[in-house]
Amino acid sequence: MIWLTWRQLRGSAAMLAAVLVVLVTALALTGPGLAAGYSAGIADCTRDDSCVRFYDRFFGQYDAPFMAVGLVVLLLPALVGLFWGAPLITRELETGTHLLVWNQSITRTRWLAVKLGLTGLVAVAASCLCGLVVTWWSAPLDKSAPEGLALMAPLVFGARGITPMGYAAFAFVLGVTVGMLVRRTLPAMALTLAVFAAIQLAMPLLVRPHLMPPITSTFELSEANLDGVGISRDGGSPRIFLKSAVPGHSGAWVLSSTVVDASGRTLGREAAVQVSTTSGPCSPQQAGPGTCTPEINRLGYRQQATYQPLERFWPFQWIETGIYALLTLGLTWFCFWWVRRRLS
Repeated sequence: MIWLTWRQLRGSAAMLAAVLVVLVTALALTGPGLAAGYSAGIADCTRDDSCVRFYDRFFGQYDAPFMAVGLVVLLLPALVGLFWGAPLITRELETGTHLLVWNQSITRTRWLAVKLGLTGLVAVAASCLCGLVVTWWSAPLDKSAPEGLALMAPLVFGARGITPMGYAAFAFVLGVTVGMLVRRTLPAMALTLAVFAAIQLAMPLLVRPHLMPPITSTFELSEANLDGVGISRDGGSPRIFLKSAVPGHSGAWVLSSTVVDASGRTLGREAAVQVSTTSGPCSPQQAGPGTCTPEINRLGYRQQATYQPLERFWPFQWIETGIYALLTLGLTWFCFWWVRRRLS
């Protein structure tokens, strides 16, 4: 049974192995140079503003490969579920070969266990290797990425660490489960992709922000959290534009960010503040970089942010992977129950 399963798998497994060899080789050859360039640039930073310019310049040189390798890691579990999971049992049901195997002294439980075990282990190992290698290679870029592409950002988090392993295991067993229920390969593949995509969207939007209680804090306004202060020349109120960042917590995943006044009233992420623009540091004649911000802080305006700090990256990785592992175990149990009780 193991030999037969391997013969059915070896073609696609060889193709996957070839892709991984190319990816790992490319990352292994370019990774040390990438890390050395980042270390040299940081060593040359003497002022905060020069480091900010270095971050922008350094990330801009590698933004295309950064997005490409992340996309590979995100797509791999979906492809596993689509092309390995959904057809695995459905193909047998459509051709009737499962009945031939069951008549050769192979029990249903052993038949399913070998198929799930061998194919699933290959899929999980490939996704784990891909995720860990990309995490190692992209570490310098993750440190210099803008707020929307920081390590805790939803699009990046799922392409790092060990979560791709959990995604691949779940996608594979999901495809097997859907195939058993639908019994048609193409509809099973389409339904597997739709369900997996929906769950992958729901996780960062509804579940991940609450894996651990988020932190809510108030911060003074500065270059770290301000995108700018707009001052009109007609004497209108200055407007504050916040970034999705919090001072002192670089790389944090900011869930919400708003301006509050001295009384605690919420003004919004882009807020008009009651500061005199006819004279003083916020007047159009005197306003310059950093001259109006101290006056706005003096009047009690602050940033109120709810966020998940970067230090929670690995706890979140383990928790989320555990959630997908439980979902995988649940679907696996259902597959064994279905093949013993309902499948014929």
